[in-house]
Amino acid sequence: MFCWCSLVYVLFFFASFVAIGLLTVSILLRQLIKFQRRKRSDENVKHVAFFHPYCNAGGGGERVLWCAVRALQNRYDDGVRLYVYTGDVDATAAEILAKAERNFNLNLNADRISFVYLRKRRWVEAACYPHFTLLGQSIGSIVLGFEALLKLQPDVFIDTMGYAFTYPIFAFFGGCRIGCYTHYPTISTDMLRRVQSHTQSYNNRGYVAKNPFATWLKIVYYRVFSRIYGWVGRCADTIMVNSSWTENHIVSLWDVPYKTHRVYPPCEVSKLKQLEPARNFGDERQPDDERIIILSVGQYRPEKDHPLQLQAMYELRTLLNNDEALWNRLRLLIVGSCRDEEDRERVKNMQDLAKHLSLENSVEFRVNVPYEQLLDCYRQATIGLHCMWNEHFGISVVDCMAAGLIMVANRSGGPLMDIIETSEGSQNGYLAFDAYDYARCIATILYNTPQYNAKLREAARASVERFSEKEFENGFLRAISPIMD
Repeated sequence: MFCWCSLVYVLFFFASFVAIGLLTVSILLRQLIKFQRRKRSDENVKHVAFFHPYCNAGGGGERVLWCAVRALQNRYDDGVRLYVYTGDVDATAAEILAKAERNFNLNLNADRISFVYLRKRRWVEAACYPHFTLLGQSIGSIVLGFEALLKLQPDVFIDTMGYAFTYPIFAFFGGCRIGCYTHYPTISTDMLRRVQSHTQSYNNRGYVAKNPFATWLKIVYYRVFSRIYGWVGRCADTIMVNSSWTENHIVSLWDVPYKTHRVYPPCEVSKLKQLEPARNFGDERQPDDERIIILSVGQYRPEKDHPLQLQAMYELRTLLNNDEALWNRLRLLIVGSCRDEEDRERVKNMQDLAKHLSLENSVEFRVNVPYEQLLDCYRQATIGLHCMWNEHFGISVVDCMAAGLIMVANRSGGPLMDIIETSEGSQNGYLAFDAYDYARCIATILYNTPQYNAKLREAARASVERFSEKEFENGFLRAISPIMD
């Protein structure tokens, strides 16, 4: 006869054995890390490590990293040594710094920056987890965090990519003070609402959206995950967020408003505001056959929603049906960086979609362009386009506005709450939601008077000074000072 009591005892002893084993390993690992730190020959030097496994990607998050590094270099003397944890094992330190200086127009002291190379970065890549991606990447970040901690035990750990599950590791095992700059919460109430409303998107596949039971399971999974995410996030000693939208979500999830600081990301507005446009749409002196450039700047990632930009151009052609001459002057220029082969495949898919929509003569894709070429794109363009839903902030939106472009961005996230104003009398851009809405906004700009468009450009340029690199450095140093002193 089967004895349930015996099974319960066996399971109890097995669970106890596993728990004791894990506790023992944790204590030994913690002591090992403390012993390695005591062996350091430079005890009087404070080691500050930035956790940014994709530091060579060249996007807005990397601008935040390198501006933060520069801010600490300018603020602290040789008593602080800076490190960057990176998974870019195929690039040398000189190549990484050269790319950062080239892409972001920054001057960094290479002698005061060291790189710690991580070889387990694949553990945090979404491609490894076709299902339960959030959980898989979070567990993967724990593995990557342990690798980082075993290679270098810093005094201060600063995460600039949003890997919150590494915070307990560096706090408990490493004894570090923890700082973080959160661009985008790993999970948000908006994601939960999309699942509850059965909305299909890049992070809510069709078979889940159409299946009530799968939807229920995903809702439970998201709620449990958000509880754990809140716990690990509270391990940080100081928390920086990049926008009002991100701040609202982080305060809701982590529930530590007294440690949370809104620090807008650094945008190179000063140099961009000095750019003189190569052309001024609507100027009577402009040739009638001259190109009108609509510029999109952003990494080739699924959440940037490049297909929506192509669909907006398709809708625009319909709106301009009786003005074929104007349509022939329009060109959508999409400029972005690719991190890996998956991103390059995404570019190819967008090119195929453009052909399918008969837009191949009206759309141009450029990949990984140097900074000087990007500046030339800003000079040539008249209208800026950004389609990401719930963009956490929108550095490229600010950059376009500083360069004098009339911006059309998504009516959500940072562009809605922090950047673009559409009220009469203070308008500095346009907000749209779907493809037709984007097309309508672009058509409005095309038919505006030159005087009104000039007024929009002036208002846009005047509004972006609060997002400058100087403002970021001041806010970053103010928020980070409690764990540096």
